[in-house]
Amino acid sequence: MKSIIVSLAVAAGLMVAGSAMAAAPAAAKGCKACHSIDSDKKVVGPGWVAVGKKYAGDKDGASKIAANITKGGKFDWKFGMMPPKGGNAKLSDADIKEIATYIAGLK
Repeated sequence: MKSIIVSLAVAAGLMVAGSAMAAAPAAAKGCKACHSIDSDKKVVGPGWVAVGKKYAGDKDGASKIAANITKGGKFDWKFGMMPPKGGNAKLSDADIKEIATYIAGLK
């Protein structure tokens, strides 16, 4: 009986860990050229974790991030200039929304 309970506890822990460590959206692969997508380290642009932390607690954070990705710009990171859609004209609105939601969830 104890082994069943331990097994269930381990399985539950793995399910929670798996959701917390979800992979970045597939559409984001081009973003890696300028951004660290799994840390707050600056590459050319800010790391996505730093962006997620900046918008933490902002209920409109994902929308603001999506708008920034869509229009591009300098923003207030004091370095670089992001081109609209990160320079990827094929990036759809759905891709942008998925990426922005992912970034907003990083802390």
